[in-house]
Amino acid sequence: MQPSLSVGFLLYPNMTQLDLTGPYEVLARAPGATTHLIWKTLAPVVSDQGLAILPTTTFADCPPLDMVCVPGGPGQIALMEDQETLAFLNSVAKNVKLITSVCTGSLVLGAAGLLKGYRATSHWSSIDQLAVLGAEPVEERVVWDRNRVTGAGVTSGIDFALAVVAEVYGRDIAENIQLQIEYDPKPPFETGSIRQVPSDFAEKARNSIAEFIEARRAVTRRVADQLR
Repeated sequence: MQPSLSVGFLLYPNMTQLDLTGPYEVLARAPGATTHLIWKTLAPVVSDQGLAILPTTTFADCPPLDMVCVPGGPGQIALMEDQETLAFLNSVAKNVKLITSVCTGSLVLGAAGLLKGYRATSHWSSIDQLAVLGAEPVEERVVWDRNRVTGAGVTSGIDFALAVVAEVYGRDIAENIQLQIEYDPKPPFETGSIRQVPSDFAEKARNSIAEFIEARRAVTRRVADQLR
């Protein structure tokens, strides 16, 4: 029998939409897959760059899921202390087969206590914060540890989703979806990874977001203290 997959994507204000729409585009093409966009209400949710997305269900009405996915983005900072959201994630985590994230969505999973003792990844700017939440940071584009699957920054959500499809449906279907979306990246610049750019380039990038990252780190530490 053809496997099926019910995937729930968490929406929230000021998320980075590509963290969600990248993997959504892949997973929605899987045979028999159903997708759900989940938030507290059905009102439009506005991303960090102003794109409004409509939820399809609420926390209260969310159907049974096989997989839950948390995207990242600036709004993740507030979400880490949103008890209603964390309670929802803990509730669905009891029954899903896969608990997943893209970018700094992994910090939200960590805030919910769902990454303690697991290998995980995140955006290069904040991957070190996973250790504060009890996870083992791994600098890879996709990290799979038991039923936790995490993708690194933003565009890695596509790789992450293809890896999930390959695991659930088989490589042939994943490769077909990759061809459907013509995912054949040839970026114009070799600056897509913090590990590849010159040190002065990396330092400039880090300095440009240092204040924001420190604000994120402060919340991560506060949440970690509450988890102890």
